[in-house]
Amino acid sequence: FMLHLFAALSEKERALISVRTKDALAAAKARGVKLGSPAIEKARASSIATNQANADARAARVLPIIEAIRKTGATSLRAIAAELTARKVETARGGTWTAVQVSNILKRAAE
Repeated sequence: FMLHLFAALSEKERALISVRTKDALAAAKARGVKLGSPAIEKARASSIATNQANADARAARVLPIIEAIRKTGATSLRAIAAELTARKVETARGGTWTAVQVSNILKRAAE
C-alpha cells in the first residue's frame, strides 16, 4: 500500500513539475527571451547550408548528362530517369533514378 501511495505522489509531482516548467517557458517567451541553444541553431544552419551546397554541386554534375540524354530524344522525366539508371549514374543515395529526382535536379538548375 505504501509503495502504491509513493508512486501516486511521484506521478502527481511529475505532472506539477511539467506544468511549472511549461508556464515558466511560456512566460520567458512572452518577455522576448530567445529559447534554445545558440550552438544548436548555428549547427543546424550550417548543416542546411552544407546540404544545399552538396545538392547544388550534384545537380551541376548531373545536368550535362541529362542534357545529353535529352538530345538523344528522351524527353519525359521517366525516360530520362531510366536512361540515367542504365548509364549507372549514381543518385545521392545510391539507388535508381526516378522522375521526381530528375525533376528536382532540373528545378535546382533553373534557380
